[in-house]
Amino acid sequence: MADKTKGRPGIRRQDGVGYDFSLAYRLGVMFSAFWNSEVRGKVLFLATVLILVILATSYGQVILNEWNAPFYDSLERRDLGEFFHQLEIFAMIAGTLLLLNVLQAWLNQMTALYMREGLSRDLVDQWLKRKRALRLASSGLIGVNPDQRLHEDSRNLAESTTGLVLGLLQSTILLVSFIGVLWQLSSGFIFHISGHSFSIPGYMVWAAIFYAASASVLSQVVGRKLVKLNADRFSKEAELRFTLMHANENMPAITVARGEENERRRINTDISSVLRVVKRLAMANTNLTWVSAGYGWLVIVIPIIVAAPAYFSGGLTLGQLMMSVGAFNQVNTALRWYVANFGPIAEWRATLMRVTDFRQALLDMDADYDLKDSIAYENTAPDTLTLKDVVINAKIGEDIDECGGFRLRETDVVIKAGEKVMINGDHSVNRKLLFQAMAGLWPCGSGTMGLPPVDDILFVPQVAYVPGGTLREALAFPESPNAYEKAAVEAALDKAGLHSLITRLDTRARWDKLLDSDEQKAIGFARLLLVRPRWIVFDEVLEGMEPEWQATMAKLLTAMPETGMIYIGRSEAYLEALQPRVLHLQALPSKSEGPQPQVAQTGASASAGAAAVPAPSALGRPRRTTGYMDKASG
Repeated sequence: MADKTKGRPGIRRQDGVGYDFSLAYRLGVMFSAFWNSEVRGKVLFLATVLILVILATSYGQVILNEWNAPFYDSLERRDLGEFFHQLEIFAMIAGTLLLLNVLQAWLNQMTALYMREGLSRDLVDQWLKRKRALRLASSGLIGVNPDQRLHEDSRNLAESTTGLVLGLLQSTILLVSFIGVLWQLSSGFIFHISGHSFSIPGYMVWAAIFYAASASVLSQVVGRKLVKLNADRFSKEAELRFTLMHANENMPAITVARGEENERRRINTDISSVLRVVKRLAMANTNLTWVSAGYGWLVIVIPIIVAAPAYFSGGLTLGQLMMSVGAFNQVNTALRWYVANFGPIAEWRATLMRVTDFRQALLDMDADYDLKDSIAYENTAPDTLTLKDVVINAKIGEDIDECGGFRLRETDVVIKAGEKVMINGDHSVNRKLLFQAMAGLWPCGSGTMGLPPVDDILFVPQVAYVPGGTLREALAFPESPNAYEKAAVEAALDKAGLHSLITRLDTRARWDKLLDSDEQKAIGFARLLLVRPRWIVFDEVLEGMEPEWQATMAKLLTAMPETGMIYIGRSEAYLEALQPRVLHLQALPSKSEGPQPQVAQTGASASAGAAAVPAPSALGRPRRTTGYMDKASG
């Protein structure tokens, strides 16, 4: 695909994994998405209340720190009455702080919840914009496992962003609150050395800053690899989960093919990849623990050691010493917030990178392919569909001579509403590309396609899609379950050979598991009777079905004489039932392949409106391709 990041502060990497965006740009992208989301008002309200609660909590902690002086002084004087009085004061302060802590915890979770809602809905909205998901799936590693980015990554990013932002805010407020207290306490620190007395303004403040800064620098040096390692871990975990899910979804086919051992090796390979990166991550976290835990233990005695000279010289009482220790710890905790959260910050940055890369890749899917040649699409009258000089390239961005492909032998085709057409041809032709081209999903080629209005044409893929929920919802997809009358739904099921399912219309189940492939395709044919579109384009739908099912589906189609049908494939049942006009696809090999022998075509007459196709023995095995049922887009 073309480089669509020109003009932005980052470039898509060649491996298709992500973009080289700055942290500031990524934050801007996510802030813009949040600001335009429906949860903005809720989050801003909760954030305002949270700030007020954090301010009240910080004030309460300052009061609690000041309580240290009279409490420890009462211990030093052995004043029992004052001791119990200070305990009563402590109970009131601690009780208030407890209520504030509980309220803050609830507000934190609600903020994270709404942040997740906004982010998840934004990503899903971007993912399911017209054609984006399908294009993304074929755009490289960035399109692998979108479920991971839509679910796990969005959850992690919302929760970690909320936790880290609120933690940083609380630490900043604590720092502002206690640095003044600590500075004032330091003014009473008078040192007596060799008969000389002197004081250092803000002595305890500078000591706390030096202690926290040394821990921050050392943590940065030791833990700098954590961001990349966390990104690798999330990617490998997603690949493992996809492999497990894919194996579970296809277990019947794997078992029949005796492929358990092959799948075991494949899964074990992914497990090994996860374990390797987790081991490296564990070692990096272990090295970081030397710093974080070491400084954590030292902080127990460091403030006492720093204040000890003033205490032993008689400049401080025990209560003032403990008050200084408490203020030092609060300032140090606030300053060391980055140290204590270096690991979570690394995970947050890795998740932010994955989410923003995914979102940007989705936006890039709207840009045009970088094509040397492309099919021209025109809007025609509702009763006309035209194909003129149509050539389909086998690959994106290459000439037909380089990559090969095929063309429609009939150079100027006009199809009228109600007409039945079959398009077949050489065995080497990938007919699915023609189906995708007519749906506007594969513009690689040349010529002109004149398509009727979007709402008048329906595309039926080879592999049926049956969404979760009730059978009525599956029949109406993508419309509302109540879009069609009950009698019409039941009649459609009956004509599609699914009479036994009428009583289960409102039963919720995994219909894609309960119904076999033929029954799932029949659901799609029953829907055709409900929608009754003016045009239908089929992608080898009947191939591979049991003969009885083919006959039933073909008979169903004969009940729609007013509908124009274009069947891309080789179906004798469709040919016999509908007597279609036959068009032919001719392979165009690349230069490297050389000339290809052409399959002999039996006589076909466009004017007569009918032609023969090869005998069933010559039809070959139909290609199984992933499909989609969708309205066309010009």
